[in-house]
Amino acid sequence: MRPSLRRLADRPDAPSPPKTGVWLVLANLGHLLGGKAAAGVMSLVYLVLVTHRLGAADYGVLVLVNAYAVLIGSLLAFSGFHGVVRYGGIALESGDPVGFARIVRFMAVVELGCGAVAILIAAIVAPLVGPRLGWSADTIRIATVYSLAVIATVRATPQGLLQIAGRFDLIGLHQAVSPLIRLIGALGVWVAGGGLIGFLTVWLVAAVAEGLAMWGFGLVAWRRLAQGERLRGPWRGAARQTEGFTRFILITNVDITVRELAPNLAPLTVGWLLGPAAAGLLALTQRATALLAQPTVLLSQASYAVLAGQVARGELAALRHTVWRSAGLALAVAVPIMLVLALLGDRLLIAFGGSSFGGGTMLLVLVAAARTAGLASAPLAAGLTALGLPGRSMAVGLVTSLALYPLLPVLLWVGGTDGAGWHALLQNLIAILALAAMFLRDARAPAAAVAV
Repeated sequence: MRPSLRRLADRPDAPSPPKTGVWLVLANLGHLLGGKAAAGVMSLVYLVLVTHRLGAADYGVLVLVNAYAVLIGSLLAFSGFHGVVRYGGIALESGDPVGFARIVRFMAVVELGCGAVAILIAAIVAPLVGPRLGWSADTIRIATVYSLAVIATVRATPQGLLQIAGRFDLIGLHQAVSPLIRLIGALGVWVAGGGLIGFLTVWLVAAVAEGLAMWGFGLVAWRRLAQGERLRGPWRGAARQTEGFTRFILITNVDITVRELAPNLAPLTVGWLLGPAAAGLLALTQRATALLAQPTVLLSQASYAVLAGQVARGELAALRHTVWRSAGLALAVAVPIMLVLALLGDRLLIAFGGSSFGGGTMLLVLVAAARTAGLASAPLAAGLTALGLPGRSMAVGLVTSLALYPLLPVLLWVGGTDGAGWHALLQNLIAILALAAMFLRDARAPAAAVAV
């Protein structure tokens, strides 16, 4: 793979590869967006039910409990997604189903083990942080049980299997699992006259189902890819027997953790400093701009397998074409949506949540602008990872999520809840500029692609 990549890049007379990468990305994205569209409709219905029943303060508590579980899961759970796609795909390309099976088993064991530890720590720490976040005694008790929602974050290995198998239809279907359960449960709580505890229970059931469903779908891909290999079997030694594997999965896991840290940490910081009502307003603006946020994740998922395949075949020209076109298409779609959200402003927030959510127009505009930049940066990050350079994206994530985090409390103190929007916009603008500069350089330097 690597010698052919170098030869292709060094030959000026090499024919241009077929420019099919963008269409493959769009086809994968179409499957994912199909499930997300259905999920979006369901999410809109249950969002209106929940916010109108609870109001800004109690909705903020619901958001904080869920954000707490997701944050612990993101920090401690181990993502096997990129390792499965890259090294599992290489093993299959070389006709090594035994090596493929060992890699997948190894990543599954690591991910499930880290997930169990995350659940335990979330349950232990919940009673300590709950009072500072404005949780009642009843809420703290259910938040301890709610630690099981970490299961929703423990599903990267089967998702990697589905990507290799090209089953983006199942990944798209999975997008609707949690929203469907939340919708049915929210309707039940609404009819029964329930409140915060009832909705928390529904959210917990949905989170657990979300994680388990992905593992079930992953079995479908395993049966297709493993070529008769048993599900239970040898897994030790996968890291030692695969060159560069350990470093790659550690870097990509840190990268994913860091990139997920900021959106999960922001509502907890707002709730800690400004109270549950402010956290509820921020959460609603994030949900109102979900049309921009969700495609960021989906575009990364849809493009990574395509880009990794182009690198494996040495098609650097096609890689550059796919990444830049994907980023351009993302901006072309996102900017009009952002402008519409800016025009609707308070009317949209009040329609979704009721009068207690008024006054958030500026926050809505800032969050929408930040997510527009984030959507365009997704193909750039995926392109760097496909080149075997996940450290580039990780470095950007460290700067934007960690180094810039101390600015968030300052901006909240100066600008109130709007400070969270300014902080998100600053993070994403720096990220897209840095990723674009790195990809522009590294996609033309084939030697970098071997430095995994």
